[in-house]
Amino acid sequence: MAKTDWEKAVEFHGHSCPGLAIGYKAAEAAKEKMGIRFSSDEEIVCVTENDACGVDAIQVITGCSIGKGNLIYRGTGKMAFSFFNRKSGESLRLVAKPLDPEMDYAEKQEYILNAPAEEIFDFKKPGFALPEEAKIFKSLLCDQCGERAPEHKMRLQNGIKVCLDCFKDYTRGW
Repeated sequence: MAKTDWEKAVEFHGHSCPGLAIGYKAAEAAKEKMGIRFSSDEEIVCVTENDACGVDAIQVITGCSIGKGNLIYRGTGKMAFSFFNRKSGESLRLVAKPLDPEMDYAEKQEYILNAPAEEIFDFKKPGFALPEEAKIFKSLLCDQCGERAPEHKMRLQNGIKVCLDCFKDYTRGW
């Protein structure tokens, strides 16, 4: 028997919870409203503004992943997901509405899974452009620790190339 997308998300995440349900519902709404399918490469991009449970459902259902370069973390802390279709140019931002604080954990999950997406999210246009496609950067050797890092993550400090772990930021308090 084939597993549902919800069952696949729960299996990947390790348990069911309201946070996972938010990501599941966002992915399903994006699929419905944008006509997208599972992304085998970078044709669909998701910019997530949080690093919470729902991101696991986004990965399982849409095929967007950090490793593939089509899941991008933009750390605003908001329960918001922006989807972009590279082929059509279409985009959609889903922002979760506040839930009734009187609902308990199980009630929240059931409500999210069963309510219409319009009750769960505000639908908007993203306020930022489609991120460019992922690039492969040349790796450079850190002159301090000897580990490799991509060139765009290296810094020049005291005349030597250093990785971000070895870099000592200079600040005078602001």
